Amino acid sequence: MPFESLKLQEEIQISEIITIHYFEYTSTYHFSGEAHDFWEFLCVDKGEVEVCADERKHTLKRGQIIFHKPNEFHSVQANGKIAPNLVVISFRCQSPCMKKMENLITSIGENERTLLAKIIHEAKQCIATPLDDPYTQKMERKSAAPFGSEQIIKLHLELLILSLIRQLESGKHPAPTVKSVKKKNDALLYARVTSYLSEHVCEQLTIEEICKANLVGRSRLQKLFREENQCGVIDYFSHLKIESAKQMIRENQENFTEISNYLGYTSIHYFSRQFKKITGMSPSEYASSIKALSD
Repeated sequence: MPFESLKLQEEIQISEIITIHYFEYTSTYHFSGEAHDFWEFLCVDKGEVEVCADERKHTLKRGQIIFHKPNEFHSVQANGKIAPNLVVISFRCQSPCMKKMENLITSIGENERTLLAKIIHEAKQCIATPLDDPYTQKMERKSAAPFGSEQIIKLHLELLILSLIRQLESGKHPAPTVKSVKKKNDALLYARVTSYLSEHVCEQLTIEEICKANLVGRSRLQKLFREENQCGVIDYFSHLKIESAKQMIRENQENFTEISNYLGYTSIHYFSRQFKKITGMSPSEYASSIKALSD
């Protein structure tokens, strides 16, 4: 019997992304407004803003999202008290079900927040234009973006809209978000950097090399690691090396010089100093200690 395929239905098709933004505005921010022939949505990640959509005025709080249909005039301003963080994404979509998104104001849940964080994360990987530039009219591609980044953005955006439409049709409202999109995005970045450091534990890395490989600024990287580990990224990397050294000592397959060379230390003496600084014991003391057995 011949097989017969099932052609999959696509309810949402995003054909073009116009802009992707993550803004950290001041408490006095005011945007006088605009109208354009494509869709746009604004999601409040922190704080509160006043939004005008044609003649309608709304107050949006953290975790709320508003969609602006094509050619709808819209403006936004902070409330003068709290500096807001906003996700703003504009795109083209001709799918008939986008009619459901007209005049929509709703709350996002954990699933939608994660999708937004992944969109911002991928955009930072593949878009050269700063995501915090409100005057962007054309996003520029990075020459060496990770494979499939643009398609991942498209898929996550389509999933976001599909999820919101399902909510509308079910009449269920998502639980309030616990973490902000920025915090979720920081978690993704932290996971990526720590994975990178683990993969390169045998090398000598500088902060500049780590930043370049992970597409992150030095100050943000250092702040992230201090928040997570109460130390800088190089200190974290040094501890990672020593943890690897401790494991190798316990396995008793290589001598100290071989371990030092394997982990990229310039000399056995520097390795020994670093080992004692972090563990409180020399490599030989550790090798004969009860701690080595308990570890």
